[in-house]
Amino acid sequence: MLQGSSHHLVNSTQCPTTSQSQKFCTKLRISNSWNPKGSHNSGQSLASKASKLRDKWTEFQGIKNWEGLLDPLDNNLRTEILRYGEFVEAAYRCFDFDTSSPSYATCLYPKNSMLDQCGICNTGYKVTKSLYATSGVQLPQYCSERLPNWMSTQSSWIGYVAVCNDKNEIARLGRRDVVVAYRGTATSLEWLENLRATLTRLPSDMAPDNSKSMVQSGFLSLYTSSSGSRPSLQEIIRDEISKILQKYADEPLSITVTGHSLGAALATLTAHDITTTFKHAPLVTVVSFGGPRVGNRNFRCQLEKNGTKVLRIVNSDDPITKVPGFVFEDNKEMARNGDVQMAGGLSKWLQKRVEDTQWVYAEIGNELRLSSKDCPQINNRNMATCHDLKTYLHLVDNFVSSNCPLRATAKRVLNRSQNTALV
Repeated sequence: MLQGSSHHLVNSTQCPTTSQSQKFCTKLRISNSWNPKGSHNSGQSLASKASKLRDKWTEFQGIKNWEGLLDPLDNNLRTEILRYGEFVEAAYRCFDFDTSSPSYATCLYPKNSMLDQCGICNTGYKVTKSLYATSGVQLPQYCSERLPNWMSTQSSWIGYVAVCNDKNEIARLGRRDVVVAYRGTATSLEWLENLRATLTRLPSDMAPDNSKSMVQSGFLSLYTSSSGSRPSLQEIIRDEISKILQKYADEPLSITVTGHSLGAALATLTAHDITTTFKHAPLVTVVSFGGPRVGNRNFRCQLEKNGTKVLRIVNSDDPITKVPGFVFEDNKEMARNGDVQMAGGLSKWLQKRVEDTQWVYAEIGNELRLSSKDCPQINNRNMATCHDLKTYLHLVDNFVSSNCPLRATAKRVLNRSQNTALV
């Protein structure tokens, strides 16, 4: 992953025409141009950039719901999104995908050197906890006896908690930041959990005041299930966040939960659980990439009530962001993505009966909508490419605004990465 290229945000007058775009490189080289040391070619001094981030960090974390920062995309926010994307990439790089390995589904590296060994050095963060998710799917005994061991792996390493501990980075960010990062689906039982798409009630400790909050059954299972000596992901998160909040109680603190695909869904559940469990939690922000739908309207309302901020990075050509279930829009705007519009035509009794089917979801949080179609370098726009985290980071890196979706500097950035290996 190329980290040293400079980062320019251009205005709409610099947006390349379609004919100009077609002259760009024909083979996509995914990279992002996040540079933790800043860009010296941006016309803005490093000190000035650091000052803006430090002074307005709550806005970049969503305290004002990213008003005025998404369209056009603010360059400081872009840098932060890409930075958190790197932490998600690290979760993929650290995971042992080799089904023939005795360490399959675990972390490849020790905690104290994890980030350095997976290729994102000098972040200023220290990994404090490895995270494991356990599937609640119980395979029939005859299946367990006949399937290879890797196909019935119940618990797997799914991410980590990292705390910013570098004084210079803390000064740049304006606070001590805690990152919880999740990878996407990898194991067979995680795929099965993805298919358990009906909504289910949250347990009482995650749904205060007997709210009717409901979430996707499989995601909740991965978050709350335990196995033998392995505690649930929920227990690990609560224990680690409790320690962090106690240790840094007297400091400005933020918690950023980030993930891709399944990890994006777990990030939303994690953020909800933190703000529900810890009444005096600091600002909790979700930065999700290519996430599926997670819960119903009551769940969304509870998130908003608790002050959880959710920024969903969505590729409109990625089908994963349009599942599971369907969404009813109860306003006069046209429903997007094939969802059903309820403008004045659907009576309350019919609405209730439809919602009782446990298939009616709600879109959650604020959305940064991108499109693979706007990027001529992406020739193969199949489902896998559109959903790939590298595609998301490339689109974020080159997005300007809805009126000008592609930066004029995209060609130069791509050319610089021609010799960069895809990982």
